Amino acid sequence: MVRKDNPKDFIHIRGARVHNLKNISLSIPKNKLVVFTGLSGSGKSSLAFDTIYAEAERRFVESMSSYARQFLGVREKPDVDKITGLSPTIAIDQRLVSRNPRSTVGTMTEIYDYLRVLFAHFGSPHCPQCRGAVRRQSVEEMVSRIRRANFGRYLMILAPVVTAKRGEHKKALLGVQKQGFLRVRLDGGIMRIEEAIDLELDPAKKHSLEVVIDRLIMDKHAERARLLESLGTALKVGSGRVGALFSRSGFDDIADEDLAAELIFSENFSCVKCGVALPAIEPRLFSFNSPYGACRGCTGLGSRLEVEPELIMPNKDLSLAEGAIRPWSRFAYGASKKSWHWWMLEHLAEKHKFSLTVPVNSLPSKIIDLILRGESVGQEVSKESQSDKYEGVIPNLEKRWKDADSDWARGELEQYMRSRICPDCGGRRLNMEALAVVITVGGKKYDIARISDMSAENALNFFESLMQEQAKNKIVAPLLKEIIGRLQFLLGVGLGYISLGRSADTLSGGEAQRVRLATQIGLGLSNVIYVLDEPSVGLHPADHCKLITTLKDLRDADNSVFVVEHDIETIKEADWVVDIGPGAGKHGGQVLFEGTYEELKRAPTLTGHYLSGKKRIEIKKLGIDKKLAKLTIRGASEHNLKNINVEIPLGRLVCVSGVSGSGKSTLVNDILARALRRHFHGTREVPGKHKSISGLDAIDKVVIMDQSPIGKTPRSNPATYTGAFSFVRDLFAGTRDAMAQKYKAGDFSFNVKGGRCEACEGQGVKNIDMYFLPDIFVECEECRGTRYKQEVLRILYNGLNIAEVLDMSCADALLFFKDSPQLVARWQTLVDVGLGYMKLGQAATTLSGGEAQRVKLADELAKKETGKTLYILDEPTTGLHSDDIQKLLSVLSALVGKGNSVLIVEHNLDVLRNADWIIDMGPEGGEKGGEVVGEGVLKDIMNNKKSQTGRWLKKS
Repeated sequence: MVRKDNPKDFIHIRGARVHNLKNISLSIPKNKLVVFTGLSGSGKSSLAFDTIYAEAERRFVESMSSYARQFLGVREKPDVDKITGLSPTIAIDQRLVSRNPRSTVGTMTEIYDYLRVLFAHFGSPHCPQCRGAVRRQSVEEMVSRIRRANFGRYLMILAPVVTAKRGEHKKALLGVQKQGFLRVRLDGGIMRIEEAIDLELDPAKKHSLEVVIDRLIMDKHAERARLLESLGTALKVGSGRVGALFSRSGFDDIADEDLAAELIFSENFSCVKCGVALPAIEPRLFSFNSPYGACRGCTGLGSRLEVEPELIMPNKDLSLAEGAIRPWSRFAYGASKKSWHWWMLEHLAEKHKFSLTVPVNSLPSKIIDLILRGESVGQEVSKESQSDKYEGVIPNLEKRWKDADSDWARGELEQYMRSRICPDCGGRRLNMEALAVVITVGGKKYDIARISDMSAENALNFFESLMQEQAKNKIVAPLLKEIIGRLQFLLGVGLGYISLGRSADTLSGGEAQRVRLATQIGLGLSNVIYVLDEPSVGLHPADHCKLITTLKDLRDADNSVFVVEHDIETIKEADWVVDIGPGAGKHGGQVLFEGTYEELKRAPTLTGHYLSGKKRIEIKKLGIDKKLAKLTIRGASEHNLKNINVEIPLGRLVCVSGVSGSGKSTLVNDILARALRRHFHGTREVPGKHKSISGLDAIDKVVIMDQSPIGKTPRSNPATYTGAFSFVRDLFAGTRDAMAQKYKAGDFSFNVKGGRCEACEGQGVKNIDMYFLPDIFVECEECRGTRYKQEVLRILYNGLNIAEVLDMSCADALLFFKDSPQLVARWQTLVDVGLGYMKLGQAATTLSGGEAQRVKLADELAKKETGKTLYILDEPTTGLHSDDIQKLLSVLSALVGKGNSVLIVEHNLDVLRNADWIIDMGPEGGEKGGEVVGEGVLKDIMNNKKSQTGRWLKKS
């Protein structure tokens, strides 16, 4: 229950006008779980992030010294009259996700840092070659071991100098003689140093050389001090290694039958058998971001780009003269055959007697290999200088890629390359010395990469078992406690299926946000305001309860948890709900309701109507006919998929559901979508593992809309992405003032020189490189964010300049350009998918994944559909209010009604209820998933006892 009698228990906001907020004032309880809800674009994020968090961040920066502020810059004060009661604030949204391939779930949560320390102190080093255990031994331990031995009376102390290496080793022998030693053991035989020097060793064979440091008779009179001194000398000569040779008969002419035993000691981590020395066992050895521990083949990435022969010669029906070598195809046809590449091929063809005018598939394989890899690989060449040899296409491209001095040049070459698992480390990122250090649990040995490959759930079980064994270890136990705690937090936010070694750039927005949430919980802070942006994104309802429990735990640690959310379960569990509306964009920005969930159900707001059941999400179902064409995927086995077969009915709305990590995205995105793009568009993507896909003749086009950004820079926006901006520029160029100034359509573009602001090159913002921190975009001081020169801004169309049009919402643009049919069609589709609030010029970098996906959908809807198109969407309800979901489903239903097919990866129960067919994956996530739990209509899934989705559909 929230009490209002103590003003100190609230954050008081007065006169907030950020973005579309209508001068609102409200009081938000502290140390509570507070949900901000409302239509998409109503102003929820403007209040939570752009007002509350932005003001807290500004005050934090201003509290620092002037020296620190010069690096952080001045934060602009949000447009608000007054905010009181603020605490330090942490924002966890879906956009601040590291896309660095070196960042992993383990590094993000700091679990990997503790893991490195654990291995440095508790790991057992082994030889990378023979896998035998190695350990350090002190001189005292060596003396005790020798004195306890009872192998023979005669003892020789040996210092290994050369161990199984090819060569004559004259230099090593002369060095031994120079140090004053008289005897050596060469290839097992004891001899004087002069004899060894006179021998002519075969340089092609491997030899071993040991220096005889001392000879002792082991009896009760043997001096301990002499033994200590001899061992010390041997360790210096032998670089930390020493041998103790016992004999029964004497020191000279030792026969095999006289040799009692030989002990090998080392004061370093080295294998005395293989002669391999391990570096110092310290935390940096286990870091793939350090040259000390990273795999030398891939520099710690686990994969590396390699030139793919199929991409170099994609069409082998062409001849070399016709441009069969795609990266060199510019030399083909006519005058351009004077290029260096053409001359090289002419010379090569003349030398090896093959034709440049026959199709490549008619050439012998050894000639194709010669062309691709050069004369130095498996080819007999005359004794000529290396510079005259033909280099080969692949070595040439690899060299140019390494020497490329721009991202553009490197990108051009990367279209002929594919990322492959590093053959040196097998994708484990670390060098072999690091991987040779293991921890033994339950009789099994685990290196750090093997543990990183475990799911969080399996890793938790592993470390709990280790904790039981090492509970009394004062060094290990505290490390295990920290690791176990953080793994429990990952499970608490529904990420038990995710592995610690998973790259950050492969995480969805929701997954990345929950990883960061788990990290924050692990810090154990209190009296902090946490602002989260839809943490339930990507979560199956079965995992919602775990997330909500985690949010409550964060609240119970005396923190304020503010969540921008549409999920009904989260709203139900909130202590306080703020409903923003009534519409989106300029029609929103008002506080419609403040109070509890039960009070909201009775409130006359759109959200209240959906919560109370007065409004429901419903579309007409078409039902399933056995005569429907189907796409059939056979033998899907990528990632955790268990060699499954799946049938997808066409001409219907089909949903693929299942718990997080069950294999939905692997099946739909990694296998089906890639295969269809390759089939219809000829892309170079490699689909996930599967045997076959049949039924492709029933569709003639595939449209895939994921949540990737519509652009990587502020230059990209909805107007440019949908192509509508070209029409807008033509309208401005056609005005009387523009023609008088001789302005063309290009002058109204912010992507080319002419009318754009050159200070920011038409971006409206300037990019500040923060080096190890994410880049910061600040408003351009010259154009104040308008992107254009002042002269261009004086040109008006129906009273507005080009910058004002870009600042217009899609809904307003629909009315403003009502006389332009081309623009009306594009704006209407954006409004239909629930993006009427979005500004035409909103930078792509500020769009959420769900918004970006719906922009793509709107762009496709504006095109002419064929009636045999397959649309694939990945969780399109992300960021959508129930009323917006109703609009989205109506649009998708209309597509299906025209004969098209819609396939959706989705968790939302309202969407699943309205699907014509459901394919449910599971039964769990990660290793326990990857199977088809059930498939059929809604009733079939609800009655399926194995389906977690079915149980939640029954409950709701």
